[in-house]
Amino acid sequence: MSTENEGTAVPPAPSAPPVPVDAPAAPAPQGQAPQGPYGQDPQGQPAQGQGAPGDAGHPGVSSSAPDPSWPPPPPPTAHAHGDGGSGYGAGGWGSSYQQPAPKSGRGRGGLVAGILVAALVAGGAGGGLGYTLAKNNDDSTGSTTVSASTSGGDVKRDPGTVAGVAAKALPSTVTIEAESTSGEGGTGTGFVFDKQGHIVTNNHVVADAVDGGKLTATFPDGKKYDAEVIGNAQGYDVAVIKLKNAPSDLKPLTLGDSDKVAVGDATIAIGAPFGLSDTVTTGIISAKNRPVASSDGSGSQASYMSALQTDASINPGNSGGPLLDAQGNVIGINSAIQSTGNGGFGTGQSGSIGLGFAIPINQAEYVAQELIKTGKPVYAKIGASVSLDDSSDGAKITDQGAGGAPPVEPGGPAAKAGLKPGDVITKLDDRVIDSGPTLIGEIWTHKPGDKVTITYERGGKQHTVDVTLGSRVGDN
Repeated sequence: MSTENEGTAVPPAPSAPPVPVDAPAAPAPQGQAPQGPYGQDPQGQPAQGQGAPGDAGHPGVSSSAPDPSWPPPPPPTAHAHGDGGSGYGAGGWGSSYQQPAPKSGRGRGGLVAGILVAALVAGGAGGGLGYTLAKNNDDSTGSTTVSASTSGGDVKRDPGTVAGVAAKALPSTVTIEAESTSGEGGTGTGFVFDKQGHIVTNNHVVADAVDGGKLTATFPDGKKYDAEVIGNAQGYDVAVIKLKNAPSDLKPLTLGDSDKVAVGDATIAIGAPFGLSDTVTTGIISAKNRPVASSDGSGSQASYMSALQTDASINPGNSGGPLLDAQGNVIGINSAIQSTGNGGFGTGQSGSIGLGFAIPINQAEYVAQELIKTGKPVYAKIGASVSLDDSSDGAKITDQGAGGAPPVEPGGPAAKAGLKPGDVITKLDDRVIDSGPTLIGEIWTHKPGDKVTITYERGGKQHTVDVTLGSRVGDN
């Protein structure tokens, strides 16, 4: 199985959900970077264990210490031949995977368009055949049908129904098309964040247009606007774009409280799966705090989240779209899926198997506000490098940082709290930490300056210490 961001195969996940802490070290040169995220276009995918997405990891591969500096490496991958090495082992992320060869923007877009045309042609032929058969049977008196007293358009749909929520939310969502200067690009989704024209989406949806590319946002009524990237956070996989000449009647979606979401709550996802704009699907919250890691496909940086898991159908193109509760409040940003790897619509991209992951809106709102203010993301950190090996024992502070850097940042939060190399962090507040990626994801749900309680083991004994989180600005 692979974990995918809407648009590409996702690398297998660790037995425990992946999550970043400070900054992991760069993977060994032999490891392959995860594939791209969720846009119409293939990009990185989240890696997880069964508790998270992905196959169980393959043990026996060693991994180098994570680098305390940004950017973090992509999720560790198994060596192609399964032998050990200095790179992160498969034990940390599951079976190995390889980054897909780059595709031209024309190839991706053209393929989807071609398939859709074929589907329409098939539908047209079927419709004609059905009309002919019905006409030939007009004289038959062997069947009597009963018509409904009211048509669908006459039915009153209350605000709390799925139809009512969709009718209110759809006008505030957009289909985003991003294209780089070289023609590479893809399709994703976004939603209106404020009346000033800011749209929130995933970083991997707009990554192609960050450096001088072309970006457009189209509303369900067909109105299309050029847009620009205001700020993007690769680690959080969140981005904010702004419409040029934005209309004055924008209606921002209401933001909910993702901390209050409960397993079993109803969910509604809106997006453009495989380019099919304004698609609405439903499901429930299947799990909370699911550690997920994904990559933008470049192999240089990884994204981490403590995600909301839903079984609402999410496919390539849904990335960046809102995950709503039963009242129509945004509780998350659809970002990644776990998939079996079978392509859909002839695209070769994997589709939904009921395992979708969304960035909690409480975290995304904070990130979006920072991006609007400064254009740069701000990350919480503990100032220590941890192993990204797949482990159920906890997050171990490495004996050596990447590039010769100290594993515990001198004067940093971890150092001030007395943490040392070799310590194994097992809890952050009341959250069990089973791996380095899980710790990173949990830390990033907090803001710099927050005080957290860390439980760790040293020499077979358990200790507890309070840590005030530090901050790092930017992805570089």
